[in-house]
Amino acid sequence: MDVTMDGTRQQQRRGNTRQRIQDVALELFAVQGYEKTSLREIAERLDVTKAALYYHFKTKEEILVSLFESLTRPMEDLIEWGRQQPHTLETKQEIVRRYDRALADAAPLFRFMQENQATVRELRIGDTFKDRMRGLRDIIIDPGASVADQVRCISAIFTLHAGMFVMQDIEGDPEERRKAVLEVAIDLVTQAHRGTQGA
Repeated sequence: MDVTMDGTRQQQRRGNTRQRIQDVALELFAVQGYEKTSLREIAERLDVTKAALYYHFKTKEEILVSLFESLTRPMEDLIEWGRQQPHTLETKQEIVRRYDRALADAAPLFRFMQENQATVRELRIGDTFKDRMRGLRDIIIDPGASVADQVRCISAIFTLHAGMFVMQDIEGDPEERRKAVLEVAIDLVTQAHRGTQGA
């Protein structure tokens, strides 16, 4: 019994250390940039040896990829869910709401990606992110939708992105801004759906 508990406790400690490494690395990547951050700096900030850091991650790219995979898992789940749903207006509106929540939960990673686009393109996460965006596109656009309605659906997704990055400088309550951005994104998929339905 003690062995199992010790093993579980050891796994939790390892998991917590891994999480701490990811958090500190993302913070340093965001402040200093990916290229200017070294594994040594991450280890120093965590007050661990480089060997301890290497136990979990051999490179900065491994850290970034693990962050990306962890923080974008809700996108994967959303795409899987959306593929199993009918192409109804309610489904599309729920996709937009869920994507809004996924973006909010992964905001530091998406800000990093926005500010470090060259690095993201060079690493494999750029292609993976494009694949996820295509998956999101495929579940929100109706087969046979006009080009204008396809643009509305894609614009709904990017409206949420704009809300996260571009709208931050606009005055007002952040929660009110987020709700307004979500409302506009939902309006866009609603217009697209009605266009496809011939309404």
